[in-house]
Amino acid sequence: MLPLMAQEQAAENGNVFKRFGQFWKTNIYDNGIFSRLDVGAGLGTDGLGLDISTNVTDYVRIRGGLSWTPGIKVPMHFDLENYTTEGGVNNDNFDDLAAHLRRFTGIEVDRQVDIDGQPDMLAAKVLVDVFPIKNCGWHITGGFYWGSSKVAKACNTMEEMPSLLAVNIYNHVDEYFGSDEALDPIIPGVSFSPDFIDTMREKFEENGVMGIHIGDFKDGTPYMMQPGSDGMVKAHAFVNRFRPYVGTGWTSQLGKEGRWHFDVDCGVMLWGGAPKIITHDGINLCELDNVRGKVGDYVDIVKSLKVYPTVSVRFSYTIF
Repeated sequence: MLPLMAQEQAAENGNVFKRFGQFWKTNIYDNGIFSRLDVGAGLGTDGLGLDISTNVTDYVRIRGGLSWTPGIKVPMHFDLENYTTEGGVNNDNFDDLAAHLRRFTGIEVDRQVDIDGQPDMLAAKVLVDVFPIKNCGWHITGGFYWGSSKVAKACNTMEEMPSLLAVNIYNHVDEYFGSDEALDPIIPGVSFSPDFIDTMREKFEENGVMGIHIGDFKDGTPYMMQPGSDGMVKAHAFVNRFRPYVGTGWTSQLGKEGRWHFDVDCGVMLWGGAPKIITHDGINLCELDNVRGKVGDYVDIVKSLKVYPTVSVRFSYTIF
């Protein structure tokens, strides 16, 4: 048996919980505060969503949950080109360069580079719905999303890896012969003659480096994206981690029992100005001019989106 003091303490604790339960029922639950719990699932421009909600009063509801955007791939294409500092982009001898690479590396360079872009959003959300008119489904909403700052990504397909590897090899050899390192012995006792090095330098200067002409810098210089050290070309879109939300919507009851509900919401997510699209070599595509192809269309859209419009539908079920 418990000692007398322990029994008295346990009884006192039981009385505290009992009094708290009575206070909750009388002053909160019976007045409609936190008296209902709903579980919901939705679909919208902010992705797939799961949440729970409760009514603070007859006029206020709080929702909290997660939203996630499936990685639906959007194909894009670029062409490999060669570039010289003096002559700019020059494609007249690209086929010759590709033939040289095939002889030296055995890799058939595919001039077209395929890249897949896809959304990559995962965020927690807390939303507060205010119903100005009692027993009316219309509400105004405020709250925030909090998640990863990375909201989209683009990366070359695996089929392009051999071509991009060949480009890396070519550009590395170009850099090698353009440096003083070419004068050092390749292995002890074996080195290139100065005349051979001068010839190779002239040839590489004439042909230039290989890369993807994405767009142009503000001074008109072409931006030639070269594969990274891993032999890949990549870019990510970034926004603020904290993203306030404002909007409006309508809630309606489904069925006679009143346990199922349907919501339609529309609003804007404030993600702190236009997103940044940063490549693997640190270039912001939104700061370039004349971004080419379908990527240019996407960049133009992203630059204009200072806020992110959201439209969603939601089904919920009342547990109690």
